[in-house]
Amino acid sequence: MPYTSSSASTDPIIADEATLAPVAYLTSQYPAPSHTFIAREIAALELKGWRIEPFSIRSGVAQSSALDPAARTYCVLQQKPHTFVLAHLTWLASHPRRYLSTARLALAHRPPGVRALLLAGAHFAEAVTLAREVTRRGCVHLHNHFANSAATVGLLAAKLSGIGWSFTMHGISETDYPAGLLLGEKIKAADWVACASWFMRAQGLRTIPPAEWGKLQVIRCGVRPEQLTFTPKAIRAVNDGSLVCVGRLSREKAHAGLFRSFLTISEQYPLARLRLVGDGPCRQELVELAARLGLSERIDFLGACSEGDTLAQIADSDLLVLPSLLEGLPVVLMEAMALGVPVVASRLAGIPELVEHGATGLLFTPSDWDDFATQIVRLLEDRELRASVRVQARAKIETEFDIQLSSEALSRQFQASTRKLRPGPPSLIIRFGLREAIVLALLVIGISIVVAVNSSQSTAGPQPFLGSTPSSK
Repeated sequence: MPYTSSSASTDPIIADEATLAPVAYLTSQYPAPSHTFIAREIAALELKGWRIEPFSIRSGVAQSSALDPAARTYCVLQQKPHTFVLAHLTWLASHPRRYLSTARLALAHRPPGVRALLLAGAHFAEAVTLAREVTRRGCVHLHNHFANSAATVGLLAAKLSGIGWSFTMHGISETDYPAGLLLGEKIKAADWVACASWFMRAQGLRTIPPAEWGKLQVIRCGVRPEQLTFTPKAIRAVNDGSLVCVGRLSREKAHAGLFRSFLTISEQYPLARLRLVGDGPCRQELVELAARLGLSERIDFLGACSEGDTLAQIADSDLLVLPSLLEGLPVVLMEAMALGVPVVASRLAGIPELVEHGATGLLFTPSDWDDFATQIVRLLEDRELRASVRVQARAKIETEFDIQLSSEALSRQFQASTRKLRPGPPSLIIRFGLREAIVLALLVIGISIVVAVNSSQSTAGPQPFLGSTPSSK
């Protein structure tokens, strides 16, 4: 088996009272197929003595194990309408100035436009409900994954609760509109920011003045190498060319380009096969393209798979290929490299920090499908290169992308945040004028939106996940 789980650990527990304080973790949707790295991160932190409280805006995939962090996730939009009303009344009555200042922040921290104004009200309504639960659980810090709308909710909830706040930046989509418009302000408001790659740190730095640069730390996402069995295959000539690609079937993942490269490869390797792990909005479009190219019998659409099944598919392949046009630093590459499966990936974003061309894998020029095919064929034909890449790739994961290294860095950041003194509750004296009237009107609209969305989800059931993809875990 390529993957083995283990609850035992030799990690030392940090002997510091602060590490026992609860820390809230928030994402747009948890659990999700692409968020297994978050579960690993939570587990690693808890082994070091932290108590992690997982939160989510939308509901994720149901879990059967009560021990799994996903099974104890508090989902904001699954709460009943009266929970939202009670949370707002409680905060307004107990901390009115802080409540109104948070509402003003919600009004200001948004893109332009009427739709964004309505969403700001919804974010505020969600944040107040989240803040009440975070406070009830005694959390001393709130950490977000991804600088998206959930991070806006997290920022507001932390401000209202009076606790520390941080977030992790993963990929270039977080610099696109509308998230990118608000990124600099989020960084300024954060205690610190974890960047999954040096590339993403650079993107964050360009949004803030140099005085703020020290907040951004490179803290990798990682895997547990000891749970990914390194089983190098016999170094032989590859006659069939078994390829696997893991990722959401969406246009930024560029499966259409992969098909064109695979068509070229098929001329040299008539028995080659390509397996696609993942699902998404472009599935039918890709099925039709495969038919037009005459590749239907040689491309397997496996759909969304569990983590274990995905790892098994990777381990059973000669190469893992990643044709993406938009990425951060995909965890699926780390998993393949730890398993001893050579990778060929786009030379973009943080990928070259992991895949060193000719050493730990091969890179191709993004969108150059002839180059992509050339690099794939090079690995298939060169047995010595494949053997060398497997060994060096595994070593790279063990020395730089082990989740234990990441959890140690996060522990230090959480310790520093929880030791900071927080201001006491503000006075109950408030000033009520035109601005406050606008804020309260926005609040009423926001609560109405959230209640309506909540009611809709309760009737229709969980909605499909539209976030990041398995290849950007």
